[in-house]
Amino acid sequence: MVSLHIEHPITDLATWTTAFTAITEIRRQAGVTAEIVRHPVGDDTYVVIDLEFDTGEHAHAFLRFLESQIWAVRENAPALAGTPETKILEAVHLT
Repeated sequence: MVSLHIEHPITDLATWTTAFTAITEIRRQAGVTAEIVRHPVGDDTYVVIDLEFDTGEHAHAFLRFLESQIWAVRENAPALAGTPETKILEAVHLT
């Protein structure tokens, strides 16, 4: 399992949530198997998103999509208020 971890400031949570929800089917088609969205307690102007994928290739491909088709087009990311920070993470298997 591989995670695409994303953090970024937003202008307002309601607008961001609407935009995020609008691409639910695109995320599914891209191989997202699970997702969790959080924000810091008391701060609804920052989001932390973890998207789970079966493969690193799917995670990298979806990150490229976000960079070129979503974050680069203001209409597709209306609440984005800064540059997203991303990491692709893999699980550590403890024995």
